[in-house]
Amino acid sequence: MKEDLSSGAYWKETLKLLRNVLILWFLVSFGAGILFVDFFNQFHFGGYPVGFWFAHQGAIYVFVIQIFYYAWRMNNLDIKFDVHED
Repeated sequence: MKEDLSSGAYWKETLKLLRNVLILWFLVSFGAGILFVDFFNQFHFGGYPVGFWFAHQGAIYVFVIQIFYYAWRMNNLDIKFDVHED
């Protein structure tokens, strides 16, 4: 399904994806690791408080997953709007 670029739909969807990825990045790194650390420290994962785990390990895992997700979604958007490389 190819769509027209003149309407700006491609950039609208690209910016929406980027916004969502950055919000998740903020929530995991700053939210879970700093703002809500006291709440998350009530729970334990692998013998460590979850707030500590997010600040030191979990955020890295989420970031790596986000990289692959972003690349996959952008590839799909490029194909959808016919701006992909052949």
